[in-house]
Amino acid sequence: MDATEFQTPAKAAQSELTEKRSRFIGQIWPAEGEEEARERIETVKKQHYSARHNCWCYRLRAGALERCSDDGEPQGTAGQPMLEVFRRENVTNLCCVVTRYFGGVLLGTGGLVRAYTQSARDALAAAGIVTVRPWARVRLTCPYALFERLRLEAQTAGGAVGECEYASQVTMEAFLPQTAAEPFARRVSDLTSGACRPEVLGVVWKGIG
Repeated sequence: MDATEFQTPAKAAQSELTEKRSRFIGQIWPAEGEEEARERIETVKKQHYSARHNCWCYRLRAGALERCSDDGEPQGTAGQPMLEVFRRENVTNLCCVVTRYFGGVLLGTGGLVRAYTQSARDALAAAGIVTVRPWARVRLTCPYALFERLRLEAQTAGGAVGECEYASQVTMEAFLPQTAAEPFARRVSDLTSGACRPEVLGVVWKGIG
């Protein structure tokens, strides 16, 4: 992977695990900064105020920042194992909270580590992983008859189609590898005999899975 690229959760997601009657609810979100991560944690604490524990971690590229909390569980049995899941997967810019509703049976240190590790892993699996990299953002307007052909051209060039506006013609937004943007624009212009001229709007960082 290029040094400028990084992996992050594709979306917010939730998982649930029951271990010896204790209920573990894992939640994960993409997060750009520490304030956003802290807000997520506080929201979960309010939502699950009656839970025995709301253990959390976040991992951010900015400042290579990592934080975690066991929230009353024995030291090293919750936040750190959760964080280790994301280190192993090389996933960053995320916040994860695992809520535990105690079921009356003690799990022991090993049991807790396994449960919190599995909850974090399950939440990440539910979210999926995307690679964030710089993409050239391109916009073009074409007749409806050409839309499907040009959409396939964008995909063939290694890109993806974003938002589209449907009026008398279709205005399509596409995200392409930076080196493919200009060749794509020339290809489209040739295919449409110059009637459709894609405009390269700049570069955006985006996760496209």
